[in-house]
Amino acid sequence: MTERKTSSLDRQQNQLRNPTVNSLKARPNLFAPGERTVTERRGEVTIRTTRKSLLKLMTFLRDDTNMRYKTLVDVASVDYPTREPRFEVVYMRLSVHYNTRCRVKVRTDERTRVPSLTGLYQSADWMEREVWDMFGIGFEGHPDRRRILTDYGFEGYPLRKDFPLSGYTEVRYDEAEKRVVCEPLERMQEYRAFDFRSAWKYRPDSQVVKG
Repeated sequence: MTERKTSSLDRQQNQLRNPTVNSLKARPNLFAPGERTVTERRGEVTIRTTRKSLLKLMTFLRDDTNMRYKTLVDVASVDYPTREPRFEVVYMRLSVHYNTRCRVKVRTDERTRVPSLTGLYQSADWMEREVWDMFGIGFEGHPDRRRILTDYGFEGYPLRKDFPLSGYTEVRYDEAEKRVVCEPLERMQEYRAFDFRSAWKYRPDSQVVKG
């Protein structure tokens, strides 16, 4: 009986500390059906939305007095080669006023651009450039689409699951020319095998780790 009361109190305190779920559910007419879904697990809020509704959702999370997610902590991406669409862009938001965090996820593919958040957050500039450089995901309306981490003339996107670990080129110092040269890597790319299984779910003896 005591455990039930304790869990009920914890649930009420979590709702008071993190008003995001209640605020979104209290406005069912703000978004069309299927434009966003909200889940909460262990106090962590995850919001899934579409590319079309991204800017509207982000503006609402920033300006609503019950949320005040005025800080964009990071923009990341995940590559799921067997999914369609393939990529998932993840935005980490922070509300300093309420001391709460939430994640916003948007699915996209390599051909469709995601709306840029540079008009809402200046910090999104470099973050979106990193996602573009590493995954090849474009952002519609971004003021500077130059690569930011890789070298000039770099081909491919290093954090895609089908990008080889050795890359396609090698950089070495040429003693004869007395300079650093970049040359194609002489290895048959088509004979490389790619394993999309997560390394964290399997032990060396191939037994699945539960949990």
